[in-house]
Amino acid sequence: MGKLTLTSFVTLDGVYQAPGGPNEDTRDGFEHGGWSVPYGDEDFGRFIDEVFGRAGAFLLGRRTYEIFAAHWPRVTDPGDPVAGKLNSLPKYVASSTLTQADWAGTTVVRGDLAKEVTAIKENTGGELQVHGSGALAQSLLALDLVDTVHLLTFPVVLGTGRRLLVEGAVPTAFTHTEARVTSTGVAIHTYELAGRPQYGSYELPAETA
Repeated sequence: MGKLTLTSFVTLDGVYQAPGGPNEDTRDGFEHGGWSVPYGDEDFGRFIDEVFGRAGAFLLGRRTYEIFAAHWPRVTDPGDPVAGKLNSLPKYVASSTLTQADWAGTTVVRGDLAKEVTAIKENTGGELQVHGSGALAQSLLALDLVDTVHLLTFPVVLGTGRRLLVEGAVPTAFTHTEARVTSTGVAIHTYELAGRPQYGSYELPAETA
């Protein structure tokens, strides 16, 4: 079975909304779009290229899919490590409202998410990759369908915006497997799904009478 990996950009206060531009996602009156752009550097680009180099297929939420579909088909350089993969590999978009997907190689996933994604993982050579797609990511995490998380934390606090890990998330433990920091201070951490949290106590045992 293939592996499902999630790559997420978040602020220090956990916001994932509109990292790439002011018009990407203005829901709830969000005015901070494009907050990740000033931190792009060679270290960041190298990591992203490495991630896309392992891709076998992509699973995206509707909003992220539409942002990608408006941009990446226009990048026609076959040597571009991101565009080359996005334009040539299978793409799945999870949406109950999308009626038409014009980007070549796209399949709309409408059914039971757990069943459909499990089937896609089984039929994908290489990684099935989720990029952004915050609402979809939350659903996949709740269903224990994410095997690996690349969490890129940017050194900025916004105070408003949609958070990736929210109240009511399923308690989940991960194993930390890799870390690096870019020259601009983006902390890149990789985690593997480990199951449910373990618990303990720092309380001293009660004195025996």
